[in-house]
Amino acid sequence: MLPAARILKLQLTRFRSYEAAQVSVGAGPVVLTGPNGAGKTNVLEAISFLSPGRGLRRAQLPDVAHAEAGEGTPASGGWAVSALVEGALGEARLGTGIDGGPDGAQRRFRIEGETVSSSAFLDHLKVVWLTPEMDGLFLGPPSDRRRYLDRLVLAVDSAHGTRVNALERALRSRNRLLEENGAPRFLDAVEHETAELAVAVAAARLETVERLAAEIAAHRDEALPFPHAEIALDGAVERLVAEHRAAGAEDRYRALLADNRPRDRAAGRTLEGPHLTDLLVSHGTKRLPAARCSTGEQKSLMIGLTLSHARLVAAMSALAPVLLLDDVAAYLDAERRAGLFAALDRLGAQVWMTGADPAAFAALEQAERFVVSPGRIAREG
Repeated sequence: MLPAARILKLQLTRFRSYEAAQVSVGAGPVVLTGPNGAGKTNVLEAISFLSPGRGLRRAQLPDVAHAEAGEGTPASGGWAVSALVEGALGEARLGTGIDGGPDGAQRRFRIEGETVSSSAFLDHLKVVWLTPEMDGLFLGPPSDRRRYLDRLVLAVDSAHGTRVNALERALRSRNRLLEENGAPRFLDAVEHETAELAVAVAAARLETVERLAAEIAAHRDEALPFPHAEIALDGAVERLVAEHRAAGAEDRYRALLADNRPRDRAAGRTLEGPHLTDLLVSHGTKRLPAARCSTGEQKSLMIGLTLSHARLVAAMSALAPVLLLDDVAAYLDAERRAGLFAALDRLGAQVWMTGADPAAFAALEQAERFVVSPGRIAREG
């Protein structure tokens, strides 16, 4: 079993429902129970901010700030999440948050008090999560699955987020030039950059999907309570990358962009590219698209995908990620709940789980248990 990244101590300052809170844990599973609305998911969201991005709720940063008592609006003093972690580089203190004031929405990242880039957190630990909101992933728009896909890639390729953001900026520049009837030489330049970034993004996605598919196949077991997924990408640039070497794919996509200028100008947007890629997921045993599966099957597919992704991250980084499971066990029958707990034990990751009913976690004998009430986290007993 590979070693696992661990959070040793978590501190929240003016974060969501917490004016201030602190929790110290060991290596085993962490279970947070309490009534709905008590703040259990807020704790997992805080941990999710120990990775790049907007966290498991994709919140606007000012909205995360603690609300003043008696009011319903966020405070202006900012918020902070700090954690002592044991990760790939040993023990380190990671901190992130925003300051108050007019420029306070700029998020900052610090390691041992020194300002760093967001991707530097990934050198210490990776965080993988599953929330009830993700149950609708297969029925939602392709943009939801694309964001999910890019988070999978980011966990194994820390530069992916930077490339995706740069591609979005390049596409906006191209669309603006088309709208303004920009000179062909300017369009040539921006399309050269766009093609280079598009192929890099598509190649990273393809590689991750191929690795994840291999991981799923290697651990396929029809006796497990979670069906194995079949995954693929549907995108023009991904097809070019799969069929040609990177340089050839760039040339072909650059030519496609040039040919499509009249059509894209009329549409007001770029109609071909990785910004439109979709992640296709099917029930492996039934050979049925996930969107046509039952609600229970979709939930089981999501759990299986999350476990497979966590195994892939562990294998590629030689360190199991921190795994966040928000309100997952409560909706599983006894067999699937036992299967989940057994799979988590084999994974060996530090797992943080939430639920309203403590009985749902009774089988986790080694778990550290905390009771969450508004603004407070207390160790059980």
